[in-house]
Amino acid sequence: APLPDLCLPLPCCRAKEIKTKLGTLLQKPDSTIDFIIPYPEKQEKPPKAQKPSPEEALQWRDSLEKLLQNPYGLASFRSFLRSEFSEENAEFWVACEDYKKTKSPVKMAEKAKKIYEEFIQTEAPKEVNIDHFTKAVTIKNLVEPSPSSFDMAQKRIFALMEKDSLPRFVRSEFYHELIK
Repeated sequence: APLPDLCLPLPCCRAKEIKTKLGTLLQKPDSTIDFIIPYPEKQEKPPKAQKPSPEEALQWRDSLEKLLQNPYGLASFRSFLRSEFSEENAEFWVACEDYKKTKSPVKMAEKAKKIYEEFIQTEAPKEVNIDHFTKAVTIKNLVEPSPSSFDMAQKRIFALMEKDSLPRFVRSEFYHELIK
């Protein structure tokens, strides 16, 4: 059954996302506990104080790792990916980095479930583009979550960003503003 229009002052894509989640909820009533309507996120504006020197930003052309480890660089890269509708790759990478730092087995299992549901499972809201083999290995690793459970998938997404997104980022206005 079609859902009624939401009368919330939300951007069109956010309203569609909520409609999609509501549709999923109506089809799977047992997932009610996990269902939360997200608040619109604030746009990430890198703090002016942390703007890198042009020399530092120039290093990012050859090192996605340096770019992702710099808070300003990461925020700029995520803004760029958002403009290309592929932000889920950077979000997944960040979530995996956070996951690996988790010490408590209970928290690790909770985070693993959240990462799986948000990025890995078929039709996930922010599903990342990984091959079937990588997905199968990741799912197998989640039977007993460990700090390395998402390593293969994270490496695949890193390689994808390095090969595909980084060269486009380096050619973008986002980047050219940083190296002026």
